[in-house]
Amino acid sequence: MFGVTTGQCVTSASKMQNGSYKNEGNKNVREISLPEIGHIARATSIPLRDSTLFQGDALTVLRRLPSESVRCVITSPPYWGLRDYGIEEQIGLENTLPQFIHRLVAVFAEVKRVLTDDGTLWLNIGDGYTSGNRGWRAPDKKNPARAMDIRPETPEGLKPKDLIGVPWRLAFSLQDDGWYLRSDVVWHKPNAMPESVKDRPARSHEYLFMLTKSERYFYDWQAVREIADTGGLRNRRSVWHVNTKPFSGAHFATFPPDLIRPCIQASTQPGDYVLDPFFGSGTVGIVCQEENRQYVGIELNPEYVALASYRLQRHHNSVIRIAAA
Repeated sequence: MFGVTTGQCVTSASKMQNGSYKNEGNKNVREISLPEIGHIARATSIPLRDSTLFQGDALTVLRRLPSESVRCVITSPPYWGLRDYGIEEQIGLENTLPQFIHRLVAVFAEVKRVLTDDGTLWLNIGDGYTSGNRGWRAPDKKNPARAMDIRPETPEGLKPKDLIGVPWRLAFSLQDDGWYLRSDVVWHKPNAMPESVKDRPARSHEYLFMLTKSERYFYDWQAVREIADTGGLRNRRSVWHVNTKPFSGAHFATFPPDLIRPCIQASTQPGDYVLDPFFGSGTVGIVCQEENRQYVGIELNPEYVALASYRLQRHHNSVIRIAAA
């Protein structure tokens, strides 16, 4: 059973009382039992012991984690200009694309320090199209959730309707910052959300980049072999066919477990720590529970902290260690 930090915490979400969390913005999660959240002094280094969910800004928490303490990082940062989560210090609504890229590069520089020398980073990031300097986005007839009342201006050098190329711009920036860019996995979504576009193909894929800290690293290729056309096993290919699996909670988009599982199996061994600095609804933690790995989650949004804790407790029937930074 995981340990629990004790203390008093007041968040910007619905008030916690007697270990309960009322999520007023989500009818599907009415009340969540939670351990109390403990405060940690900013100057204090945080040793890892058991699986832990940290509430706080990713960069702030990362700077206080021990060097070379996690074997693998699997994460999906907020996409640029996609959603306004209404949280101060959120990533994704920077005025310019370079500002967005620079903030993520800074986060992943700390990720590199926390990662073991033989560790691996699996990074999912979505793309988007320029707004034509519109400060809003109309709802798609087939996907009303695409509507936004805040949108960044068209990046310098691009034109209206241009595909921005965010994933590759970030991947190349991380490569320039010292990361080894080892693979571009194409996440094909057979059940991709339909789009009402008639002047380009509807998008049904995203990228999952595999990056490493060192030239040589741990990779268990046998653990993630796939079935070949002949019926035997072969080395895993770089196109993964994984259906999306939306969770009926507060989080806008969640990782499907089948996308996370091969990353964990290939890059870790039982008992290793897996970090997700943008924990969201906690799917990385759930797969870690199933695969006998320890997880370290960092999440800024207190509603998602509550949601992730609820899912992790319900899935594993255990107390979740939560720390607030």
